[in-house]
This record gives sequence, structure tokens and C-alpha cells, in this order.
Amino acid sequence: MKRIAVVILNWNGIELLKKFIPNTINNSKQANIYVIDNSSTDKSVDFLKINYSNIKVIELDKNYGFAEAYNIGLKGIDEEIYCLLNNDIEVSENWLDPIIKEFNDNKTSIVQPIILDYNNKEKFEYAGAAGGFIDKYGYPFCRGRIINSIEDNINQYNDSKIFWATGACFFVRRSVFNKLNGFDDYFFAHQEEIDFCWRAYNHNYSCKSITSSKVFHIGAYTIKENSFKTFLNYRNSLYMIVKNLPYNKLWIILPQRIIIDIISSFYLLINLKFMSFLSVYRAYFSLFSKFLIILNKRDDSIKKDDYYYINSIILSYFILKKRKFFELKYNKLP
Repeated sequence: MKRIAVVILNWNGIELLKKFIPNTINNSKQANIYVIDNSSTDKSVDFLKINYSNIKVIELDKNYGFAEAYNIGLKGIDEEIYCLLNNDIEVSENWLDPIIKEFNDNKTSIVQPIILDYNNKEKFEYAGAAGGFIDKYGYPFCRGRIINSIEDNINQYNDSKIFWATGACFFVRRSVFNKLNGFDDYFFAHQEEIDFCWRAYNHNYSCKSITSSKVFHIGAYTIKENSFKTFLNYRNSLYMIVKNLPYNKLWIILPQRIIIDIISSFYLLINLKFMSFLSVYRAYFSLFSKFLIILNKRDDSIKKDDYYYINSIILSYFILKKRKFFELKYNKLP
């Protein structure tokens, strides 16, 4: 029995499936391949059933987004290791070998390969790069990508523990995924993997980037509306800190985070991104209207206070002009 399930989430992505499914099949002989379809209307399911009878298609009755769709679809998949793979990713030859070795040799719970840009394969890709971290206020960044500055891949990063792995290509042990009750479906899309990894960190599960495995990501394909992405990113990041910070840190950091977000909203306004400006406040309305619900989502783990890599990625990037991961001053994470 194959130990790995490569599980592709699809919503109206028939052109991406045509482009990338053959590559995934050819380079993933060690895995069974599944597609979870979020009620597509573009005949994606028909295409798969006609052309790829060896792929199991799990059809959902509506578009559940990223988080809930995976939670539902994975219930029927029994392989020991899940690989959650975006439908706009090209995998490389032998990409699974170093991942399998990592799971075999160590107790690692969550793994990502390095994510490179499909259209410029010498560069890291925004969504995950060589593995993610957060700052004290919950803002994410990556080895190879700080805010909007993306590094060339010159093999500068080794296999290493990271704080979060990208949902674009997210390997996780089934037992760990189930133990943590999967993704938080309140997130819909964006940063649910960071929340999951934060909860995993609080439960003492490890997360790692394996740089000898590479995939190439188109990126930013499924959700193109910038203001909606802005809303999801701000809202979900706020949900995360309410759920995962120690109580004694939450009541200090949340007010500081509010001030930083207000400042950042005016940066958006100055750059004539009016809808994104409004999205910041829409995110806060969502947070405060559901605050008790989100607060009650805190699990029984001991919330660690050494979750962050540096104090402020915003300060480092915009004031101190740090553009590369190696320029950041390491802070807390062991």
C-alpha cells in the first residue's frame, strides 16, 4: 500500500488540471492521487473521469473554500501521509524521495519542499518560498521572501526547522492532521496552514522545509481580487493570534497589532488601494463580531511564548530596509 496521498483541491481549474495533472502523475509513482472538487462548473470532474480513471475524484456539493474542503475530503483518504497540492503546481522529478526519507528517518510531522516561481524558475515563489515564520504580531514571512521582496534561489537555504509550511504544497501526517482536527474552516482560504502549524507548534509537533525537493508554483490564480485577499489575510491573521497566543501576551499584543494595522491601512490608501483600505476595517469588524466564537476555539494546549522569529517584520522591512531573510536578526525561535 502506498503511504502518500497527493490530494489536489480544485475549483473551476480545468485548464490547470490539463496543464499539470500529467506532470504530477508521471513524477509521483510513490503516491495515490486524489482530486477534491469544490463543485466546479467548468466540467473539471468530467475531464478527470474521462481521461484519468486512476485518479479518485471526491465531489463536494458546493465551494467550501480551502480549509473546509480539505477537512471534508480528507475524511475518506486513509494513506499515512497527506500531500495537499495546489492545482497550479508543477512538481519536479523525484520530488517525493527526500520528503519520504524525512518522514522515515525523523519524527517530523509537517513538511514542505521549496516553492519556486513557475514563470521564473530561478526565483522563490511568494507563497511559502523556503519555509515560513511569523513575527511577534503574527505577520508571516519566509526564507526567500520578505513582504514583497523575493530572493533568487542560489541554494542559500538548507533543510531546516520552520514555523509554518505553505498550503500550496503541504505534507502532514494523517494522525497529526486528525489530532489537531484539521484546518479551521472559519478561515475559508489564506493562512489556515499557518494557524494549523501554530497549533501544531503548541502541541510540540515539528515542521520542516526540505530544500532538495522542489516544486514550481504559478501562484495567485484562484483568488484574483486584491481587496478580498487583503480582507482574508488581515482577518485570518487576527483570528490566529486570538486563538494561539498565551493569554498574558494576547491582551498586550492585540492592541499593538491594531495600531500597526491602522497605519498599514493608510499606506494602502496613500497608494490608491481604496478597496483594500476598507478591507482592513472589514477584517476587524469580522474579528470583533465573532470575538467570543474565535476565543472559544482556543484548544487545551499550552500556548508557547517563543513562537516568533523576530519582533517586527514590518519594522525590519519598511524602516530598517531588510530585504533578505539572512539580514534579519534572529530573536526567539529555538
